[in-house]
Amino acid sequence: MNPEHSFTKAERISIQKEIDLLFEAGNSFLVYPLRIIYLQKKPVSGVPVSILVSVPKKRFKRAVKRNRVKRWIRESYRLNKNTLCESLAAADKGLLIAFVYVGKGLYDFAILEAAMKKALPVLTEKSA
Repeated sequence: MNPEHSFTKAERISIQKEIDLLFEAGNSFLVYPLRIIYLQKKPVSGVPVSILVSVPKKRFKRAVKRNRVKRWIRESYRLNKNTLCESLAAADKGLLIAFVYVGKGLYDFAILEAAMKKALPVLTEKSA
């Protein structure tokens, strides 16, 4: 596997204080079917971007569907994150990002990837 297309544990937000800070003080925008909440922060452990993926139980009662959507969101991020990570690493900046699924139904992977491809340049622009 190509190391630039990896998604490691260090790239996930797992500290509760960071999650609370992101949802309290973060800015957001909508690229349907995703709401992107972001907050600029110093890079931690050499990783410029840390993400969190959330699919509310209100949208999908079955955990199988929620987990599938989370897997698709993580995969679309993993495949398209390079330009965002490179620009932040060059500027020595960091971002905390939460991807919250707000769609009404189960959309195809192609639709989620298209939304991710629209959202990542917007994040790059807003963080610069």
